Amino acid sequence: MRTVKLNNGVEIPILGYGVFLVDPKECERCVTDAIDTGYRLIDTAQAYYNEEGVGAAVKKSGIKREEFFLVTKVWITNSGEEKAAKSIDESLKKLQTDYIDLLLIHQPFGDYYGTYRAMEKAYKDGKVRAIGVSNFFPDRYVDLCNFVEIKPMINQMETHIFQQQKTLRKYMDKYNTQLMSWSPMARGENNFFKNEILKSIGEKYNKTVAQVALRFLIQEDVVVIPKSVHKERMKENFMLFDFELSLEDMDELRKQDKGESLFVNHYSPEFAEYIINY
Repeated sequence: MRTVKLNNGVEIPILGYGVFLVDPKECERCVTDAIDTGYRLIDTAQAYYNEEGVGAAVKKSGIKREEFFLVTKVWITNSGEEKAAKSIDESLKKLQTDYIDLLLIHQPFGDYYGTYRAMEKAYKDGKVRAIGVSNFFPDRYVDLCNFVEIKPMINQMETHIFQQQKTLRKYMDKYNTQLMSWSPMARGENNFFKNEILKSIGEKYNKTVAQVALRFLIQEDVVVIPKSVHKERMKENFMLFDFELSLEDMDELRKQDKGESLFVNHYSPEFAEYIINY
């Protein structure tokens, strides 16, 4: 598996498995299938309510813990230094592990500076190997970078062919933060799976629309965490390293960028109220 080196030297697999909206009752089975397929990076979150399923699958796999790269995120209700510190310990218990490979702030709301201080301490204490953020747009990302001791190693953002985060990436490159994609297949929105350009390129390589879209992000050095509850689809999403998109194909896919979210507007006060009360 190809890896990407973070700004602290830790290496993260460029391809992983995400469990957003995976039913907690199904999570252990899904993660077990993903592990059997070959995934070792597993992404979860406190707000997904399925950390236990991830931990159980990893524990029962019989594979050494150090071969996995486990990611979780601190939710808004656990924001602030004291609450976040307690929630980190709770996540460790649920995941049945002594350390988390990557810990993120899930949303830029609440006392996220206090949360980040708790994460910095957990990092120094060896409970966490890398820390970062999720859904931090350029303004809040730059602000955070300038007022914390340890620069974020990851910013996990909505990233796919229709939203390539080009503006954000300029600043992330400046502060040496790795981009990680959530929803790399745009959740099927914008007629994603019937996109003629993706289909046409896929035919050249005998690959699916999903494989082309994921391969594009990988060649753009973006960490991707596609999600599926079907093992055959997990296998399909894993088969990304036996072909390479040409420069012409990459340029054509870069042109598909719309530069805006397909799902939410983080600058909207209505969205802020919704997510704070989630």
